[in-house]
Amino acid sequence: MNADSGQKQPLQVSLAGNPNVGKTSLFNRLTGLRHHVANYPGVTVERRIGQHNTTEGNIWDVTDLPGTYSLAAASPDERVVVESLMGHVPEVKKPDVIVTVADATNIARSFFLLTQLMELGCPVVLAINFADTARQLGFNIDIDGIARELGIPVVLISAAQGEGIKELCQAIERAAKFPPPVRVMEWPSYLSGAVDGFMRQVEAGSGKRLEKAEALRVLLDANSALRELCGVPSGQLEKWIAEAREKIFQAGFNPLSVEAVLRYDYIGKVTAGRVSHSGTQQETWSDKIDAVLTHRVGGLAIFLALMWMVFQAVYSWAGLMMDLIDAGTGWVGKNVGVLLEGSPATQSLVVDGIIAGVGGVIIFIPQILILFIFISVLESTGYMARAVFLMDKLFSWSGLNGKSFIPMLSSYACSIPGVMAARTIEDPRARLVTILIVPLMSCSARLPVYALMIGAFIEPAYGPFVAGAVLFGVQIFGLLVAGPVAWTLHNFILRIPSQPFLLEMPPYRPPVIGEVLRRAAGAGWEFLERAGTVILALSILVWALLYFPRSEDAKMTAENAFVAKAVQEQGLAKNEIMLALEKPESKLAVARNHAVEGALVRQSYLGRLGHWMEPVFAPAGFDWRITIAVLASFPAREIVISSLGILFQIGNDVDEDSATLREAMAGARWDSGYRAGQLLFTVPTALSMMVFFALCMQCAATLAIMAQETSWRWAAIGFIYMTVLAWVGAVATYHFAGWLL
Repeated sequence: MNADSGQKQPLQVSLAGNPNVGKTSLFNRLTGLRHHVANYPGVTVERRIGQHNTTEGNIWDVTDLPGTYSLAAASPDERVVVESLMGHVPEVKKPDVIVTVADATNIARSFFLLTQLMELGCPVVLAINFADTARQLGFNIDIDGIARELGIPVVLISAAQGEGIKELCQAIERAAKFPPPVRVMEWPSYLSGAVDGFMRQVEAGSGKRLEKAEALRVLLDANSALRELCGVPSGQLEKWIAEAREKIFQAGFNPLSVEAVLRYDYIGKVTAGRVSHSGTQQETWSDKIDAVLTHRVGGLAIFLALMWMVFQAVYSWAGLMMDLIDAGTGWVGKNVGVLLEGSPATQSLVVDGIIAGVGGVIIFIPQILILFIFISVLESTGYMARAVFLMDKLFSWSGLNGKSFIPMLSSYACSIPGVMAARTIEDPRARLVTILIVPLMSCSARLPVYALMIGAFIEPAYGPFVAGAVLFGVQIFGLLVAGPVAWTLHNFILRIPSQPFLLEMPPYRPPVIGEVLRRAAGAGWEFLERAGTVILALSILVWALLYFPRSEDAKMTAENAFVAKAVQEQGLAKNEIMLALEKPESKLAVARNHAVEGALVRQSYLGRLGHWMEPVFAPAGFDWRITIAVLASFPAREIVISSLGILFQIGNDVDEDSATLREAMAGARWDSGYRAGQLLFTVPTALSMMVFFALCMQCAATLAIMAQETSWRWAAIGFIYMTVLAWVGAVATYHFAGWLL
């Protein structure tokens, strides 16, 4: 009870289990969409936290822990999961009940972790999942007998189908109120004596009393990260560990393998006569399918074809919905803008800042939904494990595993769902490296930039064949760079030792449509909740930098300059020009508005920053106008097109196919420096600009979702390294192409 409020504290329930045992399905079944994702304090290890409301009106805080095969914590990332179960992580409450999720088709493997969890002194409930699949395969499980032998509640469930969920919830409530007398396995005297002696040494040396489960982990795991709990100098601790292990060795057992031998012997006794399989073991239809889908040639061809379909779905199917969202945002902005015509600053803030910012958030939802529908189907059917098996060797040299392929492929449509898709990677190191490289894939938002540069400068000079080759090259350029970047991050930046990559081939199962849609909806909601506000804030910030300062004097100066230029070029009297400008729909009035807007942008804070940073980008062939366009496109890469339209006085209602914009760019010249008077846009400049956009992170949404999935520190590292890489690549391309051409 809370002494101050008189209200009950939520019951802390943690879901633990091996990978691919259906923990996430059970978590979604218990929490629905009432959950969020957070990192443990101090490390980028993801945990899903949600609430469950019981029929009795009680509230649970449910935590879905990362999958693990044992409590052997060899890395800091694994350590925090183990320590959270033991109650050693600050700001993370120790669970009141641990629900261990086991696979009904492979109970012995799941029971290894179960026996370790039972020793933590916390009530444990065993949920044996995939009950429907086990029945189909002829498994017979005596849950009452297992419960009596272990001394804990055991419930047979099918999380995807909702079978046994009510009984499981009742078992959790009972375990919390009346903790059962757990029958932990008895250790032989030689091992128990070694552990007890080690615990006494630690207590005498540091005053800390270790739990027996903690002492076991320190002694029996080769590189246990729990050694810091002992509070003893490393040299003294190593001496005590060696002495305790020597006692085990003298009994005839290897200290590093004795736990597995004893636990599996105990598991065999628990399951003997209680888990059986009717009939003879024959080749299943799952085995027959695997003969095709995991074939080194045919399986790879099928996988690539399937991935191409996923890519096309995310890229093309979402296009219609994205166009509708874009059109809807434009319609709202236009109508709201009419209502605010009397206040230009407020009108621009609402239309160009807030409404455009909201549109820039929700426009990604169709791609996220479609991608996660496919990922959920691939995972729930069991095919995802086969895909990882096929692609693992291709990526292992760079420190990644096969699960990195799908996020990378997805990023060709959009980096946002690509970053989110990296959640399927259990290894924290591989997941982090994958998140840092997926923005290098050439997403669809870069295509307008490529199309503009190639259509305006490459194709007219070299023809359609070379133009097509350049487009293909720049599309795969990021992929070619990603491998060496991943290798560098793995070996020189992160410096985290590679962990064994364990892969399990689950049986094929039909997807549960409700579960698939629930997961896709959850991913979409998490994106809106976690990244939406950041993206909107960044969009408004960039709008403000482009809009302010804006004075009437600057506006009048720009208008007078336009009138003087029009008088000179058109040979008309000033009063004739002024009369023409009074007609808002006239070409001259439209041109005046574009010229004034361009001048005001040049005088804005972002425009001044562009002038200031021109020397930085000049080696890549960028003048202050291209620099402003690059800076202004940070919220979204495709904004560079409209920014160039404003800067070259064409207006922002242009696209990559605009002949007027292409002509203006082709005729633009440097207006300062030693290049003054030279053409601004050349073939080397076009190639340099494409390389820069291929490698840089010109996308606020990607930066925001990277920060949410990892941390702002890693998002900043990603932004900095990609910007530097893009600058170096652009400079090298500009000078090499200039020398070659």
